[in-house]
Amino acid sequence: MNQSDETEQHSSTITLYGGKGGVGKTTCAAAHALALSERSSDARTLVVSTDPAHSLGDAFERDLTGEPSAVTDSLFAAEVDPESGQEAYQRVVEALVAEFRDAGLRLDDDDLERLFESGLIPGGDEVAALEYIARYSLAGYDNVVFDTAPTGHTLRLLDLPEVLGETLGVAGEVQRRVQRTARAARSIVLGPAAYWGGTDNSDEIETLRERVGVVRELLRDPATTQFRVVLTPERMAIAETDRLVSRLDTASVPVDSLVVNRVFENEDECQCDRCQRDARRHTQRLREIDEQFDLDVSVVPLQETEVQGLDALSELGRYLLSEQLDREDPDRP
Repeated sequence: MNQSDETEQHSSTITLYGGKGGVGKTTCAAAHALALSERSSDARTLVVSTDPAHSLGDAFERDLTGEPSAVTDSLFAAEVDPESGQEAYQRVVEALVAEFRDAGLRLDDDDLERLFESGLIPGGDEVAALEYIARYSLAGYDNVVFDTAPTGHTLRLLDLPEVLGETLGVAGEVQRRVQRTARAARSIVLGPAAYWGGTDNSDEIETLRERVGVVRELLRDPATTQFRVVLTPERMAIAETDRLVSRLDTASVPVDSLVVNRVFENEDECQCDRCQRDARRHTQRLREIDEQFDLDVSVVPLQETEVQGLDALSELGRYLLSEQLDREDPDRP
């Protein structure tokens, strides 16, 4: 299957939550996924944490692994396992080593390990995240929600498809040169029989290269993917959001909206100095966000209790999904 065929068969909607560390990306991603599953129980929704410091399981109050497990009948959750996420990239190195050995170059297991750690396949946690985006975005779920790592990790993740595309291209060319050299050497001794049998691991590298290309296209497709940036109504969070939105725009990744989390609204009209001050400051910050960004904004009030468990996440999800539905259908009741 070529890259365009695989992309055309993909039918999931992909939502990525990103932003500064500590602004509530995980709870927002979990709440959004739960709201999607509650909206349509016939649709299968998956939420995946690609943040190395996992807390998605804590949000749902259950243990999670790298394989999806059921949270409700229609909602599934997983946390990226960096080691298993890099298995595909380990196979690329093994394919190259197999070619080297076939050419008569002796490499032992220690050589293989050094080759894998040498930087040929970059990215660490981001590589694992990319693999999981590829794996689960094409796995037949109706909705896939990703809780991404803090901004720095996310920016490296966005660069990774380009970097890996070039790296895998070089790896493929190295492999082809080694194959040609080995066959030419064998032909001196064996003649035409040198081209019989042997190992051909070209599929490993080319398949992975196509897979990376599919992810690159998915991340840039506004019909498929939306990126939601979470921030709090504080100056540092606003500044980091500005950098992230600019970088996403440069990478042609569609930003759907901003989610301003933990907004103090003083609904009880408390007259104490602290409540009055916080309400005024957050109102001013919301005004600044509206003026600075040409994006839709969802406002999530500061919750009275810690957002943990299905009931609390369901309450939070109302703010995240209702404003999105209002934008999609202004006339809905």
